[in-house]
Amino acid sequence: MLSFLIIFPLIGALIIYLGESTLTSVSRMRIALITAGINFIVSIGLWIQFDENTAQFQFVEDWGSLFNNGLCHIIIGIDGISLFFVILTTFLTIPILLTPPYKGESPIAYLMMMLILESMLVAVFVVLDLLLFYICFETVLIPMFLIIGIWGSRSRKIFAAYQFFLYTLLGSLFMLLGILVIYYQTGTTDYQYLLGLALDNKIVFARENLLWLAFFLSFAVKVPMYPFYVWLPEAHTEAPTGGSMLLAGILLKLGTFGFIRYSLALFPNASINFTPWIFSLALIGIIYSSFTCLRQIDLKKIIAYSSVAHMNTTILGIFAGDIKALEGSLFVMISHGIVSSALFFCVGALYDRTGTRILKYYRGLAITMPLYSLFFFILILSNIAVPGTSGFPGEFLIFMGTFTTNYAIIFVATFFVLVLGASFNIWMANRLLFGQVSKYIESYNDLTRREFAVLLPFIFLTILLGLAPNIILLALHQSCSTFIIG
Repeated sequence: MLSFLIIFPLIGALIIYLGESTLTSVSRMRIALITAGINFIVSIGLWIQFDENTAQFQFVEDWGSLFNNGLCHIIIGIDGISLFFVILTTFLTIPILLTPPYKGESPIAYLMMMLILESMLVAVFVVLDLLLFYICFETVLIPMFLIIGIWGSRSRKIFAAYQFFLYTLLGSLFMLLGILVIYYQTGTTDYQYLLGLALDNKIVFARENLLWLAFFLSFAVKVPMYPFYVWLPEAHTEAPTGGSMLLAGILLKLGTFGFIRYSLALFPNASINFTPWIFSLALIGIIYSSFTCLRQIDLKKIIAYSSVAHMNTTILGIFAGDIKALEGSLFVMISHGIVSSALFFCVGALYDRTGTRILKYYRGLAITMPLYSLFFFILILSNIAVPGTSGFPGEFLIFMGTFTTNYAIIFVATFFVLVLGASFNIWMANRLLFGQVSKYIESYNDLTRREFAVLLPFIFLTILLGLAPNIILLALHQSCSTFIIG
């Protein structure tokens, strides 16, 4: 089933490419949607068959080593942590395919890039070999680089694409060096074997702190943490709507997923040593991004900097050494993937109508676009973690779990996350939805059928996960217990 999830989108992309001269644009879109839909159904099948009572990897497929010396062991499997990232990836691919780029050039390539990205992202979450993880981790950059550079919305799209590519590539090179050092120390890059050694304390990696830093640089750029956040607002601003949804929904989670899967698991002692520094950087990221949101006038940049604050909040829970905080971090990642993707879609819907994302040109959408305003306000409530929405359970668990580790840190974080987060979100919603109708916009149209069909599942999941968080938390518990440090 895991091999199917990786290979099937590539088959769909190949069919679209081979049928370039014979398929109509509608047929190509149908093939892409059918491919993504089948993949999503298969991922739900994984969840149905998943055993929540074990921390062991499940659905394991072992294809042997790529080289005779044991380097790059091709093995895949999932646990409770990776399961929901796989489902989130397959789910988000469907609305992203329904969100056309701002410009109609090369629609075939756009559909192909999205399906290839789906395949590579699923592979990142299921591979159980360090070198194979690095290969998939880096391969994701290529289609995302093309999506920003070709279908971006404004003139700075080329600069944003190169900035995104170079920042993330250079950071990941340190991880490659760390993987090579691990291989020469142990003779393998098999994650399960290395995890067993680390958990049983049978091996302490030489220069563990340096290895931890090598992995940290790669993951911190992806989160992004301070001071590596520079590429994110630019990439979000210039990317097409589908690209922004993918960046916020999945790509930002690669860094936090890497911290849990590799930093905590393989280098537990170094993770403990660096926890005060991690907490400090995360707090700086939360404070900086929260204040920055208050002075932004571009709707995409507001949501982008809000994402930085949310992802740095998850960092607190990851390194808190408490199972509640770790489960909360994973829940926030999943919730953020749903809510932020929907918010970027909402901004894209406005941009398609008016050609601007500048906040001052909008006012009174609750009068002219009532259905849009209702959906947007529900998403804003989740973004500020109002009880009853998906944003609340995760943040509550993070704060409750981290409080036992360092109450001073969590007091500061709670103030900036809750108070400032509510401030810039409510300020944005107030400017956008209420007041006298803007004189700059001649006409408004409420949600189309396509836009309604795209947003409705996001709204449903936002409310469902807020009211019944155990749907996810029960499957996380056993796997999270493996990664607790301290």
